[in-house]
Amino acid sequence: MAPSMILMVVMFIVFWFMLIRPQQKRQREHAAMLASLKKGDQVVTNGGMIGKISGMTDDTLILEVQEKVRIRVLRSAVQTKYQAPEAVADKSEKAEKNAEKADKVA
Repeated sequence: MAPSMILMVVMFIVFWFMLIRPQQKRQREHAAMLASLKKGDQVVTNGGMIGKISGMTDDTLILEVQEKVRIRVLRSAVQTKYQAPEAVADKSEKAEKNAEKADKVA
């Protein structure tokens, strides 16, 4: 094999592990998240809308964005499940306290 051919193979392998493989993993995780959605979950759409799922079909979700205000969006338009900033902060504080306790025990 010529040195240039070896270089091309090495570059492909690097691209595979640095770009292609992580993207495929994110796609699988997103598909699993979409499949696990259920009524009552709070979600964020690609457009930034936050709402609670009040109804579902195979392809669409009905989001309640405010009391008695509902919109219908495609399931694929959901970006992620929503966690309120307070809930995220509470979890990080609890993790810090647990780490401190573990340090004291050790």
